[in-house]
Amino acid sequence: MLLVLAGSGAPVLAQALPYHADPSAREILPGANAVPAIRFLTTADFPPFNFRDASGELIGFNVDLAKAICDEVNVACTLQAWPWEQAANALSDNQGDALVAGLEMSEANGQLFDFSATYMALPGRFVTRAEDVRSFDIDGLTGKTVAVRRDSAHQAFMQRYLPDVSVEQFDTELAGLAALQASAVDVFFGDGMRTSFWLNQNLDCCGFAGGAYFRPALFGEGLSIAVPAGNDAIRHAIDWALVRLKDNGVLDELYLRWFPVGFY
Repeated sequence: MLLVLAGSGAPVLAQALPYHADPSAREILPGANAVPAIRFLTTADFPPFNFRDASGELIGFNVDLAKAICDEVNVACTLQAWPWEQAANALSDNQGDALVAGLEMSEANGQLFDFSATYMALPGRFVTRAEDVRSFDIDGLTGKTVAVRRDSAHQAFMQRYLPDVSVEQFDTELAGLAALQASAVDVFFGDGMRTSFWLNQNLDCCGFAGGAYFRPALFGEGLSIAVPAGNDAIRHAIDWALVRLKDNGVLDELYLRWFPVGFY
């Protein structure tokens, strides 16, 4: 059985860092006059990516990423928050040039929008109690019980790749993690990003174990930036900036700032 993985379940200071941009994008920055400004759209309801702080200021990973892209391309930048149900329509109606809000790269959305390179994939991760992290072995799950969210992609992963391992289904990921914390199950498997938020509040209990499992067909293509179909100048500028931001360390700094418990 071959399970492609990345990451090592190492402590935060040595954690793996995301890199998904196409290196060839470094060669296709549009001319200076092609992108005079980028009008970013987002939402204000998806912490820690885009949300408002106590003072009402729009903050988050996506907000900082949009500003960093504009700085890298050296263009004027605006950022406007829309309700989630209106954000895609606002982009279609030319209320902005790019939407950085986790819009799904579905077939339907692909008819209306083009997408940048993925800037963050969403891997599946195993979680164990803290004392079991170092000894975790995916080949040693026989006889153990793994918690998953009912009818989730992570349940499908277990059925496809580890069909002989005992799985217990829960209505929510939080319920599965609570069962792990209470020692009612041995292991949890679910979305790494969402689990990292829970772990940030429960580091004395549990931790990521083993590596990060990337399965786009199951877990989705990850996060990218949507632009109106055919707006290649904006899309190329964003892709170029993503490569540059990885090369100069800014993308890593943003990831570590907003995700102190890394999920890669």
